[in-house]
Amino acid sequence: MPLKLDHIVIAVHDLERTIADYGALGFHVLRGGDHPGRATHNALVVFGDGSYFELIAWREPSPTERWWQLLQRHGEGIVDFALLPRDTAATVADAKARGLALDGPLDGGRVRPDGERLRWQTARAPSADLPFLCGDLTPRALRVPEGDVRVHANGALGVASLAIAVRDLDATLARYRALLGTVPDDADTHIGEPVAVPGSNVRVAIIALGGSVLVLSSPRENNNVPDAEEGSGILAQRIAARGEGPYALVLHTDRPQSTGTFDLARAHGALIELDLPPLDRHVKHGSSSRSDQVNSLVGG
Repeated sequence: MPLKLDHIVIAVHDLERTIADYGALGFHVLRGGDHPGRATHNALVVFGDGSYFELIAWREPSPTERWWQLLQRHGEGIVDFALLPRDTAATVADAKARGLALDGPLDGGRVRPDGERLRWQTARAPSADLPFLCGDLTPRALRVPEGDVRVHANGALGVASLAIAVRDLDATLARYRALLGTVPDDADTHIGEPVAVPGSNVRVAIIALGGSVLVLSSPRENNNVPDAEEGSGILAQRIAARGEGPYALVLHTDRPQSTGTFDLARAHGALIELDLPPLDRHVKHGSSSRSDQVNSLVGG
C-alpha cells in the first residue's frame, strides 16, 4: 500500500487556549490525551479524508525534543508531518534497501482521556525535509476517530496541499524516491519533476499522495531572474532561520463563504488556507488545480 498523509504536527504553548481558538475557527477539536514517558499532551482535528492536525503542547520543558526546541526558538506553528505505512518495519527495510536509512521502528503510544491505550511505531529520516512514519499497532480508528467528529463548521474536508521548504530540491527528491519506492503509473502516488516558477527564484516539485499533495520548494541557485526576491527571498530567509520542513497548508472546504486564510494568532502560528476543491476531484494527480496551490504556497 502506498504511503499517504497521516497527520500534521502543530506545536503550541497552551493546549487549552489552542483548543478554544481552533473551535472558534470552526474546527471540531478532540482531546487526544497524554503520551506516556513524555511531557506532552495533545488535541486532534480530524478530517474526512482521514488526515488530521495534532495540536501538541508540553506540561514541562523538554529540551531534548526537537519539536519543543522549535517551539522555544521560533514560536508556535507547524513543526512536522507524518505518513502512514501499513507496516513500519517493512517500510523502513524497503527504504534502507533503496539507500535511505531511517531511525526506527520506535515504539510510541498515547492514553486517551477515556483510558484507552493506543500503540504505534514511528521511524524518522535524518533530515527535516522528509516526514516521519507513524504506523498503528492498535486499530487506527482508536487513534483517529471516525464519524461526526470529522465534520467541521467551516466545511474543512481534508488536506489539499502542504508546503515544505528544502535547501536542495534534487537531493530531497532523491530521498523521497527512496522512501516511497516505485509506484505504477496509475497509482495515486506520483513524484513530479522539478520546475522553475516563472518570475521567481524558486524551484518546486509536487508529490501527490492520494488526495493530498506535498509542494517542495527551494531557492534557485545561480539564477538570473531580476527583482524576484519576494519568492526566493522569503523562502531563503525561512530556511536560514528555521531550517527545512513544512510551513504552510491548504485545506479543501465545501463552503464558498469560508475560503481564505485563517487568522495567524488564532491558528497559533500555523499558516492555513481554506479553498474549494477542483470541479473534477478525480483528475489524474489533480493537475487542474495544483498550479493555483503552488502559487499560493511558494512565497512563504
